[in-house]
Amino acid sequence: MEKVGAVMVVGAGIGGSQTSLDLADSGYKVYLIESSTSIGGVMAQLDKTFPTNDCAMCIVSPKLVETGRHQNIDLSINCVIEDVSGEAGNFIVKVRKKSLFINPDKCTGCGVCGRECPIEAIDIFNEKLAKYGATSVKYPQAVPLLYAINREVCIGCGICYGVCKAKAVEYDREDEVVDINVGAVVLSPGFDEFIPEEANLYGYGKYKNVVTSIEFERILSASGPYSGRVLRPSDGDIPEKVAFLQCIGSRDYSGVGKPYCSSVCCMYTAKEAVIAHEHMHQIKPTIFSMDVRAYGKDFDKYIIRAQKQYGVQYIRSRVSSIKEVPETKDLRLKYETQDGKIIEEDFHMVVLAVGLNPPDDAKYLAEKFGVELNQYDFAKTDLLNPVQTTKPGIFACGAFSSPKDIPDTVTQASAAAGCVNQLLYEKKGTLITEKSLPPEIFVRGQPPRIGVFICHCGINIGGFLDVPEVTRYAKTLPNVVMSDRNLYTCSADTQTIIKEKVQEYNLNRVIVASCTPRTHEPLFQETIREAGLNRYLFQMANIRDQCSWVHMNDWEAATNKAKDLVRMAVNKARQIEPIERIKLSVTPKALVVGGGISGMVAALNFASQEYETYLVEKEKELGGFAKHIYHTLEGADIQVYVKELIDKIKANKNIHVFTEAQMENIDGYIGNFKSSVIHGEKKERTEFSHGVVVVATGAKEYQPKEFLFGQNENVILQSEFERLLNETDQIKNKKSIVMIQCVGSRNDEHPYCSKMCCAEAIKNALLAKELNPDLEVTILFRDIRTYGFKEQYYRKAREAGVIFIQYDENNPPKINSDLKVEVLTPRNDKIYISTDWLVLSAGIYSDREENEELAKMLKIPLNDDSFFLEAHVKLRPVDFATEGVFIAGIAHCPKTIEDSISQANAAVSRACTILSKDEIEAEGKTARIDITRCIGCGMCIENCAYNAIELVDDRRFGTVASINQVLCKGCGACSGNCRCSAIDILGFTGEQIFEMITGRI
Repeated sequence: MEKVGAVMVVGAGIGGSQTSLDLADSGYKVYLIESSTSIGGVMAQLDKTFPTNDCAMCIVSPKLVETGRHQNIDLSINCVIEDVSGEAGNFIVKVRKKSLFINPDKCTGCGVCGRECPIEAIDIFNEKLAKYGATSVKYPQAVPLLYAINREVCIGCGICYGVCKAKAVEYDREDEVVDINVGAVVLSPGFDEFIPEEANLYGYGKYKNVVTSIEFERILSASGPYSGRVLRPSDGDIPEKVAFLQCIGSRDYSGVGKPYCSSVCCMYTAKEAVIAHEHMHQIKPTIFSMDVRAYGKDFDKYIIRAQKQYGVQYIRSRVSSIKEVPETKDLRLKYETQDGKIIEEDFHMVVLAVGLNPPDDAKYLAEKFGVELNQYDFAKTDLLNPVQTTKPGIFACGAFSSPKDIPDTVTQASAAAGCVNQLLYEKKGTLITEKSLPPEIFVRGQPPRIGVFICHCGINIGGFLDVPEVTRYAKTLPNVVMSDRNLYTCSADTQTIIKEKVQEYNLNRVIVASCTPRTHEPLFQETIREAGLNRYLFQMANIRDQCSWVHMNDWEAATNKAKDLVRMAVNKARQIEPIERIKLSVTPKALVVGGGISGMVAALNFASQEYETYLVEKEKELGGFAKHIYHTLEGADIQVYVKELIDKIKANKNIHVFTEAQMENIDGYIGNFKSSVIHGEKKERTEFSHGVVVVATGAKEYQPKEFLFGQNENVILQSEFERLLNETDQIKNKKSIVMIQCVGSRNDEHPYCSKMCCAEAIKNALLAKELNPDLEVTILFRDIRTYGFKEQYYRKAREAGVIFIQYDENNPPKINSDLKVEVLTPRNDKIYISTDWLVLSAGIYSDREENEELAKMLKIPLNDDSFFLEAHVKLRPVDFATEGVFIAGIAHCPKTIEDSISQANAAVSRACTILSKDEIEAEGKTARIDITRCIGCGMCIENCAYNAIELVDDRRFGTVASINQVLCKGCGACSGNCRCSAIDILGFTGEQIFEMITGRI
């Protein structure tokens, strides 16, 4: 069957939206199918995200709007999959589009029908903590903004029909059934939360002040039932003592919950505790946990910050019971401390950190699409291709394959798109529609007509300053012809409003006073461009980060400062002019730096799409750190896998491999890089051009200075222990082995978790017990972090007789020369263990010097631990701020092999959004030389980090500086250091900055 250049994505949460955008931007027609009445999934319900504490809706809304208005994404809501036929490359999917009883082509989202509806229904989005009309929209910023009638509660009174001016209400509107022809399918239906009421746990459903974590998210949210104020459901009082209980419905072998770890609960609980205290300073959070599984990038730092900065208290205990105090509705918790004491303590409110279950329709979807589920009813995927289901052409991403957080979901979403690219690359561009934009309105020489849009952002801004007053003030400023305020300016309906206002008032400048331009400026620029304005006739005033958040305790000062920021933006807006973007051709080739698993997977993905690829490895052989790993905890044979990858690379004509290689130089910009590499025994030099770069340089294993390592031959690392287990029979002669966890991790020097150490220790412990059943294996740990489905192996280790003893970070184990180990337990008991081998679980650390050198070449940042720093921790986890450069593997942060594989495919997917195009547009805000002032001193050349400036001879003015607009990033270093004021940055000229300063004075 002939392949089809279209893809269906089932589920439109953050994962499905990311997959859809990657595929649509890579040249495919995308059919995005959502079962509810709007997209966004669970992320749209969250209040904040960690570790930045950004407003969740603020950062996800631009992506949802982009998804909703993309010309090559066909979005269908309220849908059910009815039938699937065909094979990889050519499927026919029958979809039932259930009626909204409102015509989506006529509905304007005005909301009159919802406001006039006399019937109240339970608000599912607000987790049943509020009510809304039988005619409603899912949430205020919903994409698409379409109202729907809930016929289960509608009484048919006809009021909505009567008040709808668009005549969109159609009570007899029927379902529509369509057949959709696609080449591949990505399943991303998300997850469902564990419901403690069904298990009668901790009084949930009986005691009003016992709520679940997702309910607490809605309580915290500005758009939630209490407008962001933390109140008790029973009486509306502020709860001063709030208890958070971990592992509700997870790590549970009783049959009530699930036996696996839900991976995300430890961190979202820490975040909720922090944000609760931030919202109401009198709140004192206490978290009851077993292990604190803060295994992600900078997660441990967030836990420490929660404890030290916000006073969050951690108690390592599982609460045995909760009883309500009838008179006060307080909750009495009974628990045992680590030193054996039984405590009863009253709290004003309890939050249950519920786990992640597979979606309710998992079995239905699996049956329809012919894919298998695992023992927990999540999608069964290949460990070494984590997005591939058991059926070719059907892929899975996000929490449908296992519980995971937002960055891992977004990474897997891009990885799924990357694998679809491999399957359908020949059909790219065959079914897409080019975006049509209106011609730009000519504004040069015309007096400024400025429109100002002030955002409430729920209570993120509106709760800390007087937005109506700021809106009124903006109307009084010169050249401002209209000023308006919106609950959420980044929502889809407000984008429509902005375009309408541009036409209505003949605006030629637009200002949005809301949050940060880092995440939102592209959204608003695209909106005004769709309205006919040049995208650079736009200005933002950041009255959230720079005002409401830093002056949250001073209403008057925050309001006055917001006025100042708006006035400054207006002053600048009067001076801004249209800027033209430069179109660049794209070199359809890729450079991959690093030949470990991540680099090899990325190179093979590029090459399978016929992109010529240069793979650079510093060692003599490919394979990286994986050469020292024999099997994963789950049993995958890594030695065989690595050999297969190397053989495929050697046989692929599209891959040029350089070993014993060092990058000499990388110059250029997105779509057009030029690099040189020194390689081989003879140190040959090779130059080549390419359009994108994937950084997959890996990391190192920590070489301990502690625990007699290097002094006693029987003190070894886990990697050496694994080799001995797999290549020798020495283990059969041993009687006792002790392992020490967190060696070189979670300390002052390396304040992060190395993520893989717990799994490696348990893997090797299980194999050691299998080879020598009489062997005594003891693991000394701080927290056991076997997240997700790895939890089952932790249990297997305990069942096999592996002994786990916790130690405190302030009292690490002591070792004498005879390998006698002394460990102090949490109950202050001293335990002495004699061991034949002391095995250290050494952490992962970055190659600081190598990373710094590569970072300078590519102009990409490192974090405090010298791992590469992504563009956005949640929504751009494989991108760099430098366009055209992407990250994969443990050069980003410690991670497992399966995560590295996902990130490699994700990096390729993101890169293909560039390589699939013949040309791209470069940023317009670049430097400009006034050669009448330039004296040719060359100071600007010294200050330019991008090699964008050179000295040239001008026949009129002699030697002057010349700027390559393509190389220039508009950083302003040249302008700031020019003694003659000969350099301006378009969009930030000296005159514009002066006007802003004048506006502040």
